[in-house]
Amino acid sequence: MIDDLDLVFDEAERGEKGRHRRGAVRKRKGKSGGRGKTIFALLMALVLLGGIGGGAFIGFDRIRNHFVTPDYDGPGTGEALVEVKAGDTLTDIGDSLYDAGVVKSTKAFIEAAEANSRSKNIQVGRYKVRKQMKAADAVTLLLDPKSRVVNGVTIPEGTITLAIYDLLSKQTKIPVAEFKAAAKDPVKLGVPAFWFNRQDGKKGPKSLEGFLFPATYEIPPKATAEQILEMMVEKFLTVTEEMKFVETVQAKRGISPYEALITASIAQAESVNHVDMPKVARVIYNRVYTDKYHCKCLEIDSAINYWLRLQGKDPKDSDVLKQSELNDPKNPYRTHGADGLTITPISNPGEEALKGAMNPPAGDWIYFMTVDKKGTMGYGSNDADFRNLQKQMCNNGVLTGTNCG
Repeated sequence: MIDDLDLVFDEAERGEKGRHRRGAVRKRKGKSGGRGKTIFALLMALVLLGGIGGGAFIGFDRIRNHFVTPDYDGPGTGEALVEVKAGDTLTDIGDSLYDAGVVKSTKAFIEAAEANSRSKNIQVGRYKVRKQMKAADAVTLLLDPKSRVVNGVTIPEGTITLAIYDLLSKQTKIPVAEFKAAAKDPVKLGVPAFWFNRQDGKKGPKSLEGFLFPATYEIPPKATAEQILEMMVEKFLTVTEEMKFVETVQAKRGISPYEALITASIAQAESVNHVDMPKVARVIYNRVYTDKYHCKCLEIDSAINYWLRLQGKDPKDSDVLKQSELNDPKNPYRTHGADGLTITPISNPGEEALKGAMNPPAGDWIYFMTVDKKGTMGYGSNDADFRNLQKQMCNNGVLTGTNCG
């Protein structure tokens, strides 16, 4: 009997999203009748489980999830951009929200939209919403004109400032040169002067790198380059203030906020997946601030590629970089044979990278490597771990050449 129940509910769980993709959404007739049947079915399932034995109640959660629409409880976090296209049904919109990680199920959105008589007024366009939010709140945002992105531009996580200027220029038709000129004075754009203080003794230029928060921005009509960059800096300050970034890194890490920001920028550049950013941050801290590594140097290729991009050159894969490039004394972002963090951030990190640098997990790792083409990362604490990770890279075709001999 339990096996039969498992089969039925497994099929229902797999097919739930697929069902919503068929055709247009129809309004329910006699909602109370349908709800009564659902409650009755749930009670009958409980009776069956109770008759089988007390141990059978382990399946209660799965049965409940089948009858109760999956929905998030909170207002959501972060940001997502969704598009409502011409001809979209509530099902189509719900699927888009589900795929973007906004709602927990398409069904939850459909029910919330059907319960809101104004949902028929949702307009075609792009909307800025939050991830993992209650479906009813998602409906409310789609009905809020302030959520609609009319003249918007999306800045992906990890984009460097020069690439951001290109994106902004294409959207606004403002010359890249005007963004570069405005960026020369980050403090004038709203970056508090204390952000450039360091405790590690490193000196570098006051760069805007790291302070242009990656998000979707609605560009006001006739906005200047300076005003657009100010808006992005303000977003960075808001996000870091909400997570108490400054206070936390000073109290828990014992370093300056700027050093933690640099760490976040490196973790963002080195990681393919969000889950790895905190661990990569821990490796960076272990190398620079402890005696676990053979030097207090980073020895990372992303910093070298950042320098190449600043010069208008293309980045290079790790197995293509030459020793002369790794140890180039003219490169101010050199991390091979040079102690400490880079002189500035090397990307504009997103929220997950900032959180990872703020609260990295405990660990004695001093190595991290991307071990397959999916972006899976491995970590090591000694030379034996390093050789094992390198072997995985070679076996998976990530690393080639003499290193795989």
